[in-house]
Amino acid sequence: MENKLEKRYGLFMAVCMVIGIVIGSGVFFKAQDILNYTEGNMPMGIIAWLIGGAIMVICALTFSNLASQYEKVNGIVDYAEVSVGEKYAYYVGWFMTTLYYPGMTSVLAWVSARYTLTLFGSSDSSGGLCMTLAGFYLCMAYAVNSVSPKIAGHLQVSTTVIKLVPIVVMALVGTVAGIINGNMADAFGTWESAGSGSGPSGIFAAVVASAFAYEGWIIATSINAELKNAKRNLPIALTGGALIIILAYILYYIGLAGAASVDVLRHDGSTAAFTGIFGPVAGTVFNLFIVISCLGTLNGLMLASTRGMYSIAVRGHGPAPKKLSQVDAQTNMPMSSAVCALILCSGWLLYYYGANLTGPIFGFFSFDSSELPIITIYAFYIPILIMYMVKKGKQSIFKNTVMPLLSVIACLFMVFAAVYAHGIYPYIVAAENGKFSFPVAAYLIFFAVIMFIGAAFYRKNREHER
Repeated sequence: MENKLEKRYGLFMAVCMVIGIVIGSGVFFKAQDILNYTEGNMPMGIIAWLIGGAIMVICALTFSNLASQYEKVNGIVDYAEVSVGEKYAYYVGWFMTTLYYPGMTSVLAWVSARYTLTLFGSSDSSGGLCMTLAGFYLCMAYAVNSVSPKIAGHLQVSTTVIKLVPIVVMALVGTVAGIINGNMADAFGTWESAGSGSGPSGIFAAVVASAFAYEGWIIATSINAELKNAKRNLPIALTGGALIIILAYILYYIGLAGAASVDVLRHDGSTAAFTGIFGPVAGTVFNLFIVISCLGTLNGLMLASTRGMYSIAVRGHGPAPKKLSQVDAQTNMPMSSAVCALILCSGWLLYYYGANLTGPIFGFFSFDSSELPIITIYAFYIPILIMYMVKKGKQSIFKNTVMPLLSVIACLFMVFAAVYAHGIYPYIVAAENGKFSFPVAAYLIFFAVIMFIGAAFYRKNREHER
């Protein structure tokens, strides 16, 4: 039997796949965050969406070229291995398995629960009911992915179409309604009236928030091996798909401002916009689409989470590689790896509650686990891009030197924006009140501890091999 994927996808299907992979739940709840970060400044928020989108396009184009150079390679861990080396790839995989995937999955469980409760008129976002429902959604996502991976796959495909409906409808109807009712004029009159949110801290925080909504583009490069004429079509698909996504997000963002006032959106989020413009019944239907979209994204993240420890274990690394690399004969699933994923996701859900939704009960060790892990991925890209330039730079100055260099600059900007928005600015604000706050430092301590544990397992397995 030939172990080779069939070239089955044309350009149009590739564009659709890019859009389906990237568009998720982030646009629905990060739009509210961006409005708050920019203090209701709509034009500044649009600039943040544009900057985040431009970074996505630049990096996606560079990695699409890297993918065409290594056609059998898919995903960031493989890119890390062929560019930097096996040890670096292990650390990337360890980070994604223990921090990135479970951290993101836990946040999506909470977002899904939050929007579910709005269907019943509840504004509770941090109470016992919301967190219990979030835990239930985590367990259900685990059960679906563990017991029946086929159902999980079908769910992922069906939710791709559903999640586009509220974005398109709000972009069109909200914009027209805003022009008629005057909300649009009021929203775009905020450029001069906005406060300090329009300064560096606001724009940096907004760009970092947009990264959550744009996240997923790196996964889109994995279709390379199944794409017809990949060297030509993958860059076109990524560019075309990315531009459509950026346009959709910005039009949706503008549509929200037409459907409800900026003050209402900052307080109540997109739910108020859908209910305000379509009425309670139709608004509830569209909000149901948002819940389904969130659950679809949660399912996709849990799918990746359940395979995290397995992907490390099959390479002979991580804790108990023999146990975690086993695949259940009936479900064809790495059940031990899936159990680890549920435990990690549950732990990060408790952390997100304690650090971001109440208290914060963790004090200094509180940070935003929905944004900082994403920015860490951008930091992990930098050595990959540098080594790619070193190894392939002479083959094509533009593709293998200029574009990777632009991508490095884009990644450095994202890292700086995160440090400023989640470190320097909170420190300045806290210092004015005689307090201390530097969330990035707390995150880096967490990160260092997790990576130290990963390093200990790596050394142990290396010694065992000898």
